[in-house]
Parts: sequence; C-alpha cells; structure tokens
Amino acid sequence: MFRRSKVTGGTATGQGPDAENCIDKEVGIKKKSRVPGVMITQFIETLPEGKSHPDFTRKPIALTIQEGKFAFFKAIVTGDPKPTVSWSRNNGDVSDTSRYQTKYDPNSNEHTFEMPNVMPDQADTYKCFATNEFGQAMVTVVLNVIEVGYKKNKAQQQAAEATDGDFKKVLKRKSKIRPKSEQPQRKEGEIDPKFWELLLSADKKDYERICLEFGVTDFRWMLKKLNEMKKEREEEQAAFVKSLSNLRPVQVNADGTASFEIDMDLLDPSSSIFLYKDGEMIPYTKELGDQMKHSLKQVGRKYIFSMRDLMPDDAGLYQLDVEDVTMFSTDFKIPMVDFLVKIQEVKAMEREDAVFECVLSNPFSKILWFGKNLPLEQGDKYDIEVSEDKLIHRLVVKDCMVVDKGIYSACAGIKSCNAWLVVEADKDAEKGKKSARKTTRAGGSGVDLQKVAHEQQAKLEKEREERKEQIKAAKEAAAAAPPPETPAAPAPTKAPAASKAAKDPEPKTAKEPAAVDPPVAEGVSTEPGITCGLSDVYALREKPAELNVRMNMDCDGSWFKDGEQLNTGPGVTITKDGTSHKLTIKRCKDDDSGLYRFVSGEHSTQGKVTVGDVPEFDPDDLHKFSKPVIVRVGQNAAFKMPFAPQESLVVSWFKDSTEIKDGGGIKIVREPNHSRLLLRDCLRTDTGEIKIQLKNPFGAVEATSQLIVLDRPGPPEGPVETVETTSSIIEIKWNPPKDDGGSAVTNYIIERQLAGQALWTKLGDVSADRTSFRDRNVTHGKKYNYRIFAENPEGLSDALETADSIMAGIMILSGPPGAPTVVSASKTCINLTWTPPEDSRGVPIIGYQVEKRKKDTNQWISLNALNEPIEDVKYAVKDITEGTEYEFRVSAINESGSGDPSPPSAMVCAKNPNMRPHFKDPEDFIVVRAGNSARVKICYEAEPPPQITWLKDDEPISPWINVINTEGMSQLVIPSSKRSDSAIYTIKAKNSVGEASFDIEVRVTDEPKTPGPVELEQTVHGKVVVSWTPSPDEELDDRVYYLVSQRDSNTRVWKTVADRLFAHTYTANNILPGIEYHFRIYAKNDVGLSDPSQSPTWGANSNRVQIPSNGANLTEVCFERPPSILVPLKVHTPPKGYQLFMTCAVRGCPTPTVSWYLNDVCINSDSNYYITNSFGVCSMYILRVRPKDSGEYKVVAVNSFGKAECSTKLIVRD
Repeated sequence: MFRRSKVTGGTATGQGPDAENCIDKEVGIKKKSRVPGVMITQFIETLPEGKSHPDFTRKPIALTIQEGKFAFFKAIVTGDPKPTVSWSRNNGDVSDTSRYQTKYDPNSNEHTFEMPNVMPDQADTYKCFATNEFGQAMVTVVLNVIEVGYKKNKAQQQAAEATDGDFKKVLKRKSKIRPKSEQPQRKEGEIDPKFWELLLSADKKDYERICLEFGVTDFRWMLKKLNEMKKEREEEQAAFVKSLSNLRPVQVNADGTASFEIDMDLLDPSSSIFLYKDGEMIPYTKELGDQMKHSLKQVGRKYIFSMRDLMPDDAGLYQLDVEDVTMFSTDFKIPMVDFLVKIQEVKAMEREDAVFECVLSNPFSKILWFGKNLPLEQGDKYDIEVSEDKLIHRLVVKDCMVVDKGIYSACAGIKSCNAWLVVEADKDAEKGKKSARKTTRAGGSGVDLQKVAHEQQAKLEKEREERKEQIKAAKEAAAAAPPPETPAAPAPTKAPAASKAAKDPEPKTAKEPAAVDPPVAEGVSTEPGITCGLSDVYALREKPAELNVRMNMDCDGSWFKDGEQLNTGPGVTITKDGTSHKLTIKRCKDDDSGLYRFVSGEHSTQGKVTVGDVPEFDPDDLHKFSKPVIVRVGQNAAFKMPFAPQESLVVSWFKDSTEIKDGGGIKIVREPNHSRLLLRDCLRTDTGEIKIQLKNPFGAVEATSQLIVLDRPGPPEGPVETVETTSSIIEIKWNPPKDDGGSAVTNYIIERQLAGQALWTKLGDVSADRTSFRDRNVTHGKKYNYRIFAENPEGLSDALETADSIMAGIMILSGPPGAPTVVSASKTCINLTWTPPEDSRGVPIIGYQVEKRKKDTNQWISLNALNEPIEDVKYAVKDITEGTEYEFRVSAINESGSGDPSPPSAMVCAKNPNMRPHFKDPEDFIVVRAGNSARVKICYEAEPPPQITWLKDDEPISPWINVINTEGMSQLVIPSSKRSDSAIYTIKAKNSVGEASFDIEVRVTDEPKTPGPVELEQTVHGKVVVSWTPSPDEELDDRVYYLVSQRDSNTRVWKTVADRLFAHTYTANNILPGIEYHFRIYAKNDVGLSDPSQSPTWGANSNRVQIPSNGANLTEVCFERPPSILVPLKVHTPPKGYQLFMTCAVRGCPTPTVSWYLNDVCINSDSNYYITNSFGVCSMYILRVRPKDSGEYKVVAVNSFGKAECSTKLIVRD
C-alpha cells in the first residue's frame, strides 16, 4: 500500500483554468526513489505502459564555497515523458538572471544551476524539481558561503542597505541583542536585554547570580516575566526544532580552546544557523581545519561551537540562532588572571602521591584541572585544594599508578600551563604482587608558594588602597570645585529648605539652623549629598555599636529606627561633628535590632543592625575535643564537636591551617547541633593539627585537636660512617630517623652481608640511645656491607645501607702469577696454563682471573668475574674469533681482590693447526633404489681446507651429478639415480700438507624380478631336487641370490628352508610319501624380495621314482656315481674391504669330500675363510677381502668313484 498525501501547487484549490481537473490531482502517491534524499510524488495510481514518473539518477551535492567563487549544482533526471526541471530557494527567488543561470547539456543530459561570483546572501537551501504529467521528483541541497574580509561594521552596512528595501532579509541576520554601537541610550531603571537572554538559557541555580550581576532585586517579578518570555521563546523555537536539551555554557578546554554545546533536533536539516557575539554576527566554518577562528561542528544531534587562539577580546555574550530565532545564549567571561608560578614536571614512584602546585596573580575561587585532556574533579583519585587567599591552587594525584602517566594542565580563564607526570614502576615490589601504599608525596613547585602568595597579596592590597585613594581624591576634588555657574541670589536655594521644613513634622526650631545658611556655604558647596552611607551592622550583645554617616557638606539630619525617629536617650547617643553624623548604641540588646535610617533633606541612607553573640563551645566538649586522636596507618580517624544550634552558622574544618573539603578520603557531616570529620585510610603524612571553626556574622570561634597517625619509623639517617676498621673489628655509626612514626624508636637492628654474596645475616641490635655498632667477627681483607633498621612498636623501618663495602683491615693483594703458556690452539678454543705466584704475601689464593687482549689494541677484557674465580691453573678460552691474534695474562685473586697481573703470553692466532686430510668414519658401500636420489656424505678434517675431487670408476663424474662442499664435509648427490650410476666413486682431498682418498661403492638397483619356472625331481627316496630358471636381474646384479620356502599339507604354514642360495637348485630332504609339498622361490638382493615363483604340487603320485614291489622280476638299482659339478664358481672382483660369497653345487654318491684351494694351497683350515657344505651346496665367505686374497680359487670334490673340480679368479680392487 502506498501512503497518500496532498499535493499543493501554486494556485489555490478551485481556482485557475484547470480547477476542474485539479480535484483529481489533489491526491498523490508518495514513491521511494533509488537515490537517497529524493522525494517522488506520483499523480495517478496506475501509470500507462511505457511511461514513468520523474526521478533523479544524480542529485545535486551540498556545497561550501568561498565568497566570490563560481558555485554550481548539477543534476540528471529521468522520466517519460521527459521531465521539466526547475530550481528555487527557501528564502528568496532565483529570477535574477545576473546571479542565477539555468543550463541543460543534451549530450550528458545534465541540468546545471550556476551562481557566478557567489555572495554570502545567496547561502540558503535550494530545491530542484523535476515534473512531468505523471508525477514530480524533488530534492534539496544546501549552499554555504564562507565570508572573506569580514568587518565588525557589517551589521551597520546591512542596516543602511535595509533602508533601500528588502528590510526583512537583513533582520533575519540580526540578533535581538544589538551591538554596543547600535544600542540606544537606556532609561534609568531599564534592564539590559542581555539579562533576559542569559536567564532564558540558564539553570535555575544560576538565577540569583545573574540577578545580582545586573542589580535585579525583585525576584518575584523577574520569575513572572521570565515564564512569559519562555513561553513566547518556546513557541518561536517550535517552528524550527523538535527538541532542545543539554545546554552546556561556554568553558575553556584543556587544549586552549573554548566551546559550548547544545543538543538540537532540527525539523529541517537545511535550516540556516547563525552565531552572534554581543549582537554582531560572526563567521564560522564547519570544517575541521584551522582557517578560521570560530567553528561549528555537528555530531548527530549535538552542535559544538568552539573558538581557538583565545584573547581577552573574545569575552562577551554568544548566541546561536536558527534562522531568526535564538536557541541558546551564554556569557563568556575572561578574568584578568595569570600564573605567577606554573606547575612543574613531577616524577613519582608507583603507589606514591603526586602534587602539582601553582600561584595565580589574582584570587580565583576555582580553576580547571585536566589530566590527559580529560577534566578532573574532587574525588577518591584526586584532591583539589585552594588556599584561603585563593591564590595557591594544588592538585594531588593520589596512589599513582603507571597508567596515570601523562600531561596534566591547569586552566585559569584563558591562561593555562601544563607539565608531565612520570610514574616509575616500583622495582622493589614482588613479582605478581601489588606494592605497598607509600606515605610520601612527590612533586611540588620547588619554590616557597606561601611567600610568593603573601607578596602578591600585599601587592594587590596596595593597588586596592591606591585605587581607594584615587577615588577619594576625585570625590574631594569634585566637592571642592566651584559650581558651574554663580547663583544670582540666595533665595532659590533657601526656598526648597523652607519648603522641606514645612513638610517636616519636627518643631520649626529644630530646622531653623538648616534654613539660614551663611552666604559662604553657598559659594563652596553644591547640593547636599551623602559620601559615606550606612551598611548592615552585626553587633555583639552587651557591647557598644556605632553607625556613621558622612555628608559632602555641613548639614543636619535625622535618625530613624523601624520608621520611628530617634533622639539621644539613655541607651542611644546621637552626635554631629561637621559633616560627620554618628549614632552610638552603648550596650546592645535584642531590642536594638532593626532597620536604621538617616535622612538629610532629600537624601537618605539605611542599614540593618542585628544583635547577637559569637558562637561558643561547651567547656567539657572543648576539653574532650582537645585530646589527641591516635590511629595507625590505614585506619580511620574521627572527630566530633557538639555546639548549640544557631542560624547563619558556618562550620569549617582545617588541617594545619588549610581548609579541608568533603570528598575523596574526607567525609564531613554537618548536623544542627554538631559536626563530624572522618579521615579514611590515614597516612603518616596526615599527622598534624585538626581545627574546627564556627563562624557567624558576629565572629568566629575555634577548637584545636591533634591527629597522630602511628606508623613504622622512617629509615635511619645516613650516610653510614666507618669509625674504625682493623683486621678484626669494623665499627660503624649512623643518625636517628627523621620520622619516628609517632612512637619512640626502641632499638636498632644491624645486619651484615659479605661482599659478592646475597645472604644477609643478623648481627644483633642496640638500644635507641646508641647509634653505633662494633662488628668483631670479621676476616682480614674481606669486604662487608651493613644495613640498619629502626624499630618501634609499629614495626621495622626501611633499611639504611652502606654506600660502599667496608674492608676489614688494609688490602693485601697477591703477587703476579707466571706468564700463561699456550698448550694448544684452534679456531674455537685456546688452552692456557700458568704457574702460581711466587709471593702470595701471606693471604690464601682463592683463584685466578684471566684477561685477553686483541692484537693492535690496548684494552684488556676479563674472561671471568672476580666472584667467579678460576680455581685451577689452566683454562680453555672459547670466547675468541677465528683468525684473530690474542695475548693473555692472569691475576691471582684473594680475599682482598685481584692482585698484580702476570706478564702477557706469546701472541697466538685462533686457527686450527696444519694437518693432512683425514676422513672420519666413512661408509664404503651404499645401496640406492633406482629412481631415488643418491647422497654420499663424507666428513673430513684438514688444515688448511683441502681441494675436493670426485671420480667415478677413476673417471671424472658426469655434469648432472652435484657436489656440495661445506666446511668439514663434502656431499655427492645423484638427483635421480639409475642402474648405470652403479660404480666405485672416489673422493680425493688435497692440501699443502698432503692428500687422502677413499672409495665408496654405490649400488643402484631395484627389487629383483621373479625367478623362472620351478621343476621338481626325485632321484633318491626321501629327497626332492627343486630347480628353477634364474631371475632376469641376475645378469645385472651379481648380488642376487635366492630364498626357498616350503609348505606341506600337514602344517599348511610356509617356512624358509634355504637362504642365500647363489645356485639354481635345492635338494629338499625328509620328503614323506602321502603328503603334498609346495615350494616357492624368491629372488633377493640388497633392496628386497621379488614376487615368488610357485612350484607344482609334489604329492603321493606325482614325479616319484618308481619303487619296485616284491615281484618276480625285481632288478637292483644302483645310485653310486662319481662327483660332478652342478653349478660352477663365478668370477668375483670386489673392492678392498668388502665382504665376499663364493658358492658352487657338487653331486656324487657316496658323498664326495670337498676341498678349497687358493693358488693350489688348501685353505680348509684357514680361519680367515668360513667354508660350509650343505647337501652339496659348497660356500666360502670372506668378511673383508684384502689384496692378498686375490688369486685362483679351486674346489675339488673326491669320492671312491672319481674326482671333479672347478676354479675361478678373485681380483681385489683398491
């Protein structure tokens, strides 16, 4: 649903040529635009197809521009049919083509509204309308013009222009408070309009102050008229604002600016806002820059007006107007005051109080204090103190923490001063715990503030006396001066006197002297007048009182009390001495109170006399109050003083003659018949005189008490003096503490510490009357530290420590040791040794101190501290730099300290000694899976660093093989190895001392391929020969061997029956009939196992040798045969140090005897060879081959039927 509203055009309803159709257009539909701030009104409910109401795709943007510049607004509209665009302003018309120009660019579809040479009076809210037959779109935009070359007489110029016309426009820029130059002469008794403006914006608590300032005494009439004016003002304000609140008067800020604030909700945000000072409009900027003195900032509903670069001329009445209605008025008063003593930087410890102090040139009841640009008030954290003469102002920051660090400032009027507060953390506090509250105060001005204040007070008093003398002299000069014209006859001056005498009810004789004046008086004086009148007098009961009146000429007068004339009587004496008239009350009583009036001719003066007594204390209460109040630190102290109830009684509390106020840790309670003072969490500094003062107009009375805050005493006064020191005695003395904590010191406790150690030992205590101590338990030559505590009933004080260690006796140092000798040197360590000193001078040596010095330098650097002596006569120096030359010296340490240094050692360079290259624990065989990277790491030692060379099979390595050389290590890296990379790699290291080489066999291989088909054959009962085709990898890898697994139908578990077979046959034993057997053959190398090759099933009826039954045609079978070689020996060429296996297979029946020969020498009994024969598989194993193992190896098998042999060659490579 759309919200409907009336659309009002420029013609009244029912008028004009379209009056009949206008009825249909009175109802419009409010539509929402995509562009914020655009208001659309649709004239008909349903738009025809393809048609649309106007809308803005680009709305004008608010503009702030300097006077005299070219101002313009741009807008782009849409709609079908094409809308018509028009412009208007809230306060004025735009028909003047010399000032307003409308343009349209068909290419960009932009509508432009231009104002060349813009003037301040063109600042306004402008409206842009886009209209077609289906609706209207409207948007508002604000133009602000910054005036240039502003003159104070601009208001007069506008007033002069108003005479020519457009007078209302000027009035809208005028304040109701006229400038001083335009203010008409006020009649006598007429009230300044400024009075009413201030009251309309002031709080009720300020009414009395404003009335006293402007001399208004009829409060009832003032309140009545103020209420009427408030109603009128609120009605005017309601036309522009929804609400007004939080009116904050102008005040000076910490940054030296002044500002006032107001919360204002405008009905039209584009309404013009004007600022006035004393009736004159002032320019301001809404920007945050510093181009102008005045600025107005808006934050939501809050408007903040501020001034910078404050001067005395900035004082005055400031008003904020919306259009032509005043919203807020405030009076900015700048007192003539300056800082005689400014606040100074304060450095305080944590948990200590910090004090800022200043002295003003004139009395000031309250100045503003700021901490880190935030206003500070009296409370638990801050104490704000003011002296009685209002010249000394003090800020106390209590219980300082590190977060309180920052800049603090004091502002008096437009003057200010600031200083840093630096808070240092308490290093003595335990980690993780809050340090104890300190009773001391840091800071202050560093000068005698009382002296400065007294001098300024005397100076101000002298200036006041001088002004009084000047006024008095001026009055006397005016009285003695001749009249402006000489009177023609005395009759005109006598007639009024005669007339007055006729009106006076007194007997005529009483007035005759006044009627007959000598001619001389006529020529000396002017009209009679009172130069010194009556004032209110407070007289003490039963005491005399005087009322004095002084005239400017000798004339008579009458005294009246409460309207009744007074004459000289028993209790009252009236006297006249020339121009002085005196009324004396001999003994004042309550009946003498009243309004006294003196009348002389047409002049009169009056004063009120009040009779009363000075406040009194009850003697018992006074005696009770005078007793000291004693509390401990941290406790509360309470004082109470009863008194008789009285009117106009002012109760004040003082501490050490300084008045204390309620707030923070101070609580003051005022009851009709007594007053109480409570001081919370007392500190030792709170000790002092507490005084209560009762004051009324007749006088004051005081009662004094003492507050004693008990605390542990302060530390004893230093420094600690050494009275005597010998080899067996140390005597020290000190001074008593300045502050005994409120209780007498009972004793002192002395503790001792051996220099260089952390343990303190209590030696004992002495009575309070002794301030010295003799330590008899000392060792000659040793140094000691002492600390002294003062003790009273409240506890121990802080310690007073000795500034320097005290030695027992005189210092005896040891003689020099022998010169250090360099045992060995490397780039990381130099080993030294030395001999003890020949002369220890009778004192035992604790240890030694070693020092070093670089070549071409003069500085000796200690390698160990005195409290960490080297106990041995040798030391390894590791704090050295490679390649640097050093020399060393040694000093012997005893109880007195370090003795004379030894002669320096020979200069030695921190580098390794020359040595032939040597390889450290290298590996000589490495197996790598094909495809992986191969890394060969060789560590070596050599000095100087050697040149490294790698070879492959005695040939240079390929370019794709990387060599990484670092200090003490060389690494060969084959990124992606293949079988062809298998070889013997040789590393050679060579330097000036010698060379070394080492061979590493790198075997690149992979898991072997599966062996070929397996055949089973039984030639002997109970034995089966398993044979298979070799694995294809056997030709590529000479370290391939075979593993045989067997499973039978009984156990159904595979078990390994043979391993490390280099032959292709295996004889299985214990083959039983009726059981099925299965065999698996695996090829194996250094990488792993191949997949198995399965054998056929060996069972009861498969592949068996037929055994004849007990039949008739049995023939005998013979298995005897001569030896034969089934698998011969292979040729081997292993590197030196490698292991070696040689195997062959032999068959024969009976079982032949097998012998091994090397170069035709039998080696069966040689322990260097491990020889086995397992069912015809003959093996020989050499753990590490040596060059002497090279030669021809031969296997000879012999039985009763013959002999068989095979041979091979073994070549051992270097």
